[in-house]
Amino acid sequence: MTTLIIIAHVIACILLILIVLLQTGKGADMGASFGGASSQALFGGAGPATFLSKITTGVAVIFMLTSLTLAYMSSHKPETSIMPDIKIPIEQPATTDSK
Repeated sequence: MTTLIIIAHVIACILLILIVLLQTGKGADMGASFGGASSQALFGGAGPATFLSKITTGVAVIFMLTSLTLAYMSSHKPETSIMPDIKIPIEQPATTDSK
């Protein structure tokens, strides 16, 4: 179960990085108004803003949920041993040999 959540978390991380890098900044529209090459963007003029922002929101929610799940699972580990028959000795106080 933990392995599946870690895999989903890593995939969400990579997707989030790629989606954020695909988005244009707010200042990119200024260059387009003066005839810059940024007016011919990958997804057109204003089309990707809502599409990419919805995908970013969805992947960010998946990332946050997997983060919280992994944090919860790591803090609530079962305290069972894989070797129940072996008794671990309780720490003993150090003895000093006076010679």
